[in-house]
Amino acid sequence: MINFRRSAAVLLGLLATTALTGPVPAAADEEQAAEPPRVELVLDVSGSMRAADIDGRSRISVAQQAFNDVVDALPEETQLGIRVLGATYKGKDKKVGCQDTQQIVPVGPVDRTRAKAAVATLRPTGFTPVGLALRSAAQDLGTGATTRRIVLITDGEDTCAPPDPCQVARELAAQGTSLVVDTLGLAPDEKVRRQLLCIAGATGGTYTAAQSADELTGRIKQLVERAGDTHTRAPTVVGGANACDSAPLLAPGVYADRESFSEHRYYRVPVRPGQELRASVSMALDRPVNRDYGVLLRATASDGRELVRGADAGSGRADVLSAGLRWSATADDEDTADDENATADTSTPVVEPTTVCLVVSNSFAARPGTAATPGMPVELTIDVVAAAGAPDGPDLGRGWVLLALLTVAGLLTGLIAGLLTRWWVATWREN
Repeated sequence: MINFRRSAAVLLGLLATTALTGPVPAAADEEQAAEPPRVELVLDVSGSMRAADIDGRSRISVAQQAFNDVVDALPEETQLGIRVLGATYKGKDKKVGCQDTQQIVPVGPVDRTRAKAAVATLRPTGFTPVGLALRSAAQDLGTGATTRRIVLITDGEDTCAPPDPCQVARELAAQGTSLVVDTLGLAPDEKVRRQLLCIAGATGGTYTAAQSADELTGRIKQLVERAGDTHTRAPTVVGGANACDSAPLLAPGVYADRESFSEHRYYRVPVRPGQELRASVSMALDRPVNRDYGVLLRATASDGRELVRGADAGSGRADVLSAGLRWSATADDEDTADDENATADTSTPVVEPTTVCLVVSNSFAARPGTAATPGMPVELTIDVVAAAGAPDGPDLGRGWVLLALLTVAGLLTGLIAGLLTRWWVATWREN
């Protein structure tokens, strides 16, 4: 009965607060019960993996050794899966060969003996359907609030597009599945490097060229360990609006969105007098764009007045553009409530927050042939803290007072300078 009364009291309090202050802002996902890290290793077993150009050994044998070392050192809590591509079809029918991808170890608690046995039997065989393998690996890992990681190891570019692997990576990132793809290249080929960079960049992952067995083993271990550090830090997916009135109301947190080329996206944040809004935005260049571009973050009032802005620009060498701003609410900015919205207890009036509109804009332009959809990845960080007062400085006055002060200071300076000059001339003549 006591618990029931307490629950009822809390519920009534929440309802009263909502009635007095309006809708509650959407909050970033709070950290829930920790999920185990989920990682899937995707290995290219196409015919080119027979090449013996890594420490005098074939690429597939180096990859198999690296897999064994990683599996032996894997943290117990990690859930691991293994998927291969080009591993079974030996024919020349491209239509059939480009469907050749299988999950040989399902994502789950590690069975080391089973995982190493499955990898040991692989022999380089067929085509390279990287895009299809990435799409399938994302399905293997499932969905959830925490970040999943794919580690792609390949020595060649996709030979089966469509689907184009870079476009698949953008689609997966746009779905808000909290998926990161890290890529490892086993061949020093420029086309392969560009494709793997594109895949990694679209999902916030990394690209590494592995030129030795030790490099490959060390990098895979590092990426798997990183999954344990980052899997609980996925931003909350939110959709910005094209106008302030319809923009989502956000609480402090980290949010992910997508923005089209040369677009403006709006978000709203409530800020009370005595509080300071701190916001930053980062946009990643996940595809080729024209040179000379920029990102602009503005805070505006509900009537469109600009309060403050932050900007960043690049000329073709930046991978990420970031901008930030700070703004403090004052009594002049407060959105006062109408008399009819006042509470019954007039002795304790409700202080309404100022609704600040955050506007994210960009000046990106796609190069010919570059896909415009989905939009560019955006990460928005919002915080509202107690306002830090600016240090007091000397008050020199305004208007006529300031003019008079400057006039007197000028006269005194001229008088002193003249006296010093006369003294110096008189002294010089005597000597």
